Amino acid sequence: QVQLVESGGGLVQPGGSLRLSCAATGRTLNSYRMGWFRQAPGKEREFVAAINWIGRTTYATDSVKGRFTISRDNAKNTLYLQMNSLEPEETAVYYCAASPYTGGDSPRNYGYWGQGTQVTVSS
Repeated sequence: QVQLVESGGGLVQPGGSLRLSCAATGRTLNSYRMGWFRQAPGKEREFVAAINWIGRTTYATDSVKGRFTISRDNAKNTLYLQMNSLEPEETAVYYCAASPYTGGDSPRNYGYWGQGTQVTVSS
């Protein structure tokens, strides 16, 4: 069973950048497809980006394409999300998640979640 811990969140001005990290322990990360999700207050958890086992296939929700990049370093057992040109409406708790099978954009496909890291975009 894998345990996930996110870090890198914080307060950033509109147009700024942050890099989130998700460190895995318990099992090697290359056993899982990985994803990033976010949840704003009063809203459902939504898909941000996902990546396959070895990082050759990635995809992201339309609103972040060209600004966010998901990547993984299996040797370091770490998942990343580089976020550029952040917008105030992207203020949310960001979660990483692991799926031993399908991955994809549905939270239901992911069996393991981190505790989340807060990202606040505000001037």
